[in-house]
Amino acid sequence: MIQSLLLVGLGGGLGAALRYLTSALMLKHTQTLFPLATASVNILGCLLAGVLLGLFARHSQSCPELRFLFITGFCGGYTTFSAFAVENVSLLQSGHVWIALLYTVSSVVIGVLAVWGGLLLTGSSPTAP
Repeated sequence: MIQSLLLVGLGGGLGAALRYLTSALMLKHTQTLFPLATASVNILGCLLAGVLLGLFARHSQSCPELRFLFITGFCGGYTTFSAFAVENVSLLQSGHVWIALLYTVSSVVIGVLAVWGGLLLTGSSPTAP
């Protein structure tokens, strides 16, 4: 358990640092109202998670420690959206289409409402970034 926790922490720290660098680089070179930096990080993180899952599935004898380091840790630190996407794909692959749809819609809608609620609780304007 301790080894897994350390691997997730190491991967997560590296992923978070790379997320910051990716976002900073994108913001430096692009000026747009669309949150391109966050969208790019989310898409790249999901692509990487898919590639890693595919590689680990091909090599079933690969050690679980690598999954903790790279998927749970690195991809999770780079973007938690990758974990969200992986869970949805897993639900879809197991035939739980309605649960995947419910999970997707509720996560997005409730997540946005939760941020708005947090702003209201602190007395900040929900329209202010």
